[in-house]
Amino acid sequence: MQKRKRILVTGGAGFLGSHLCERLLKEGHEVIALDNYFTGNKQNIIHLQGHPYFEMIRHDVTVPTFTEVDEIYNLACPASPVHYQYNAIKTVKTSVMGAINMLGLAKRIRAKILQASTSEVYGDPQVHPQDESYWGYVNPIGPRSCYDEGKRVAETLFINYHRQNKVRIKIARIFNTYGPRMDANDGRVVSNFIVQALKGEPITIYGDGSQTRSFCYVDDMIDGLIRLMNTDDQVTGPVNLGNPGEFTILELAEKVIALTGTKSMIIHQPLPADDPLQRRPDISKAQSLLSWQPTVQLEKGLEHTINYFKEILQ
Repeated sequence: MQKRKRILVTGGAGFLGSHLCERLLKEGHEVIALDNYFTGNKQNIIHLQGHPYFEMIRHDVTVPTFTEVDEIYNLACPASPVHYQYNAIKTVKTSVMGAINMLGLAKRIRAKILQASTSEVYGDPQVHPQDESYWGYVNPIGPRSCYDEGKRVAETLFINYHRQNKVRIKIARIFNTYGPRMDANDGRVVSNFIVQALKGEPITIYGDGSQTRSFCYVDDMIDGLIRLMNTDDQVTGPVNLGNPGEFTILELAEKVIALTGTKSMIIHQPLPADDPLQRRPDISKAQSLLSWQPTVQLEKGLEHTINYFKEILQ
């Protein structure tokens, strides 16, 4: 059996964070979750509360904290446009000050630390698909910049703590991820479409629906994050994690309608500012370094996600 590690997960009550905590506990580790519940939800981790190796702490990563752990997964940050634009300054602070505080902790206690970065660092990409060598095309003063640029600065901090202070880092660039425990009101396209369909409401598409996205099921994403954390210290990233299958938003809407059996109509609204027109990861690096690629097909993942929303919308 592998050695039991003490692992800190910031954003541990969030969508990805709660799944990560659950998986790490199943692997036999001790998990400390931090969350200020801005977008995290106690319901996501309530089933873990009685676990002897799980501890939940209400804490904001913009404030320093100290704990003795072996590894840190820094997932704390609002990740959907509705939430990260609600308080743009807070989003920047969470990305930047949160990274500084967690890197400072990792430096002091000699822990390995993984940053949950994002495909949004590529902005509205002019290179397709996006690989890690692409520097991105980001509007630094647009409505999405609080998140995009916050995450880009966080990557800068991580790589410089590594170069200057020898902190052991990992940077994962996470592409669109979906699955159970998504927030019904987070404004992300998968949850939006499923909730609208289950309520019998019109499905709202922004633009003509020809823009593309790649959708990775949460179980595959968690597997990728853990594999990246477990690489040797020479592998720092960034590493793209996402599903290279590419679908138009219109195709996604049609799949959701078919799988829910709804009679929902599709309506169109204007495209938001700086909304990327295409997004698909080149995962060659993840395949070669982590022996990782997604295994859950979109239809199967949507079925699991629809069943989850059926339960919580009752």
